[in-house]
Amino acid sequence: MDKKSQGIIRKYAIKNAIDYGKASVGSVLGKSLSMMPDAKSRINEIKAEVERVINEVNALPKDRLAAEYKKHQEEFAEEYKEKVEQTSKPKMVLEGAVEGKFAIRYAPAPSGYMHIGHTKAAFLATEFAKIYKGKVFLYFDDTNPEKDRKEYVDAIKKDLKWLGLKFDDEYYSSDGMEAFYGYARQLIDADAAYVCMCSAEAIKKDRFVGRECKHRGHSKKENAKLFSDMVANKYDEGQAILRFKGSMDSQNTALRDPTLMRIKKDKHYRQGTKYVVWPNYDMSTPINDSVHGITDAVRTKEYELRDELDAMILDALKLRKPRIHSDSRLVIKNNITHKRELNELISKKIITGWDDPRLVTLAALKKRGIQPAAIKEFALRFGMSKTDSVVDIEMLLAENKKILDPVAKHLFYVENPVKLMLDADEEIDVAIKVHPSKDMGERAYKITDTVYISGADTKDLKAGEVIRLKDLFNIEITKAGKPIKAKMTDVKGSKSIQWVPETYIECSVLVPENPLDDNGKFIKSSIKTSRGYVEGFADDIEEKEVVQFERFGFCILHDKKNMQFIFSS
Repeated sequence: MDKKSQGIIRKYAIKNAIDYGKASVGSVLGKSLSMMPDAKSRINEIKAEVERVINEVNALPKDRLAAEYKKHQEEFAEEYKEKVEQTSKPKMVLEGAVEGKFAIRYAPAPSGYMHIGHTKAAFLATEFAKIYKGKVFLYFDDTNPEKDRKEYVDAIKKDLKWLGLKFDDEYYSSDGMEAFYGYARQLIDADAAYVCMCSAEAIKKDRFVGRECKHRGHSKKENAKLFSDMVANKYDEGQAILRFKGSMDSQNTALRDPTLMRIKKDKHYRQGTKYVVWPNYDMSTPINDSVHGITDAVRTKEYELRDELDAMILDALKLRKPRIHSDSRLVIKNNITHKRELNELISKKIITGWDDPRLVTLAALKKRGIQPAAIKEFALRFGMSKTDSVVDIEMLLAENKKILDPVAKHLFYVENPVKLMLDADEEIDVAIKVHPSKDMGERAYKITDTVYISGADTKDLKAGEVIRLKDLFNIEITKAGKPIKAKMTDVKGSKSIQWVPETYIECSVLVPENPLDDNGKFIKSSIKTSRGYVEGFADDIEEKEVVQFERFGFCILHDKKNMQFIFSS
């Protein structure tokens, strides 16, 4: 079989193994056949080669598999982007939405920091507002005093500003507490809600079997009195809740008399201790969407079962019903986004905080040097869909590289440096372009008799071998070992390696990796430190600037005082 066909088969076998843990013949064969114009005439030959390559790829250790995948990740990202561009445009449509009569909201809960998954909803909201020439609002769903904090509100607003997102207005659910009490009383008066005093365990059992609560038969007057007592702080947490009268025998479990309001006595970051009875999502969101003029609400498909409930609540209150559109989630493989898990890891000091560079919170991505434009391109490429997008972070990193490549300054960095002594009689002036294809100036150095090269490049070096010091000159090794000795030569080198001059700066690079393994277990060694020398030009780099360490990757200067970088992509 020709090498081109073999390369196609191996490439897609590697991708299939990375995507699903193990490559399968059917998937790889189908993709390979679609990429070969003459496939039909040699299908048996191709199938035999696919089977051979599948066995070989599935036997590869994970690090080797990942290394091979990395060689093609930009190709895969481009292919995926082209596929999405061909199919997602029709999905950037909201059924029933009217141009010029459109309002949408982005509704974060301020119980933690934003992560990459949240950005899809934020970007979709702002993009739809542009498409339909309408308004977009920032709505903080902040009626859980136990978890909601000003710290998180501030962080979310800061992240949204960093992403370049703007809103026509913002509002807070907790500012409408008096109105919620009014709506609760209205539901009670319409015999659409009642106060339940069962234990959480009893409620759960009744819902499971579809049995009505014994308190469901309370009169309107009794419910009104009980609710007033709740508001007057006469009950402890868990003693009483307000429930909607749905249908306990409904196949849709969301309709089995869901909780509308519950008692929470924690101090609220915005309202203090003024209120003890708080609406939950099922009550606050549909009402807020209606009274704030939202015409179209986009939310993840996990809430689809609640669409019918929203309509029932708004009908009972005689309020306008917005259109609800369901979308898939955006999930990064082998990473952590659940706030409870993150808080636990932070409290145990297993990770450094919400901005630990292994994470996919926006605070972490910003710290790592991921560009807002890369996040936008990444988030919007999936369009509106009912299928969850579970992707590798490499897809985001590939997008980041495209943005950084034309603008990032280039530097030489050598890891685990080894001294190389040159047989030079005089200083040599050298000027290297700051960017290989863009006029960004030069890095000028005087080379004497010493440079440093990476420890990895010294392996297997032998006397008599000729190599090239990148952008400098060719050398012949006269003595292997430490220090290595060499002389300049006109003979062409067999390979080109990195180097730094004597005017180097010691530095370190934090290299984050996925924090979870395929079984969801935390990997303690998921952040590593590379140490070495960077050329002296690094002194001219500003803190928080992203540069390219040639043949290593893009890195952001996180701490200039200690010359610490973080690997970006």
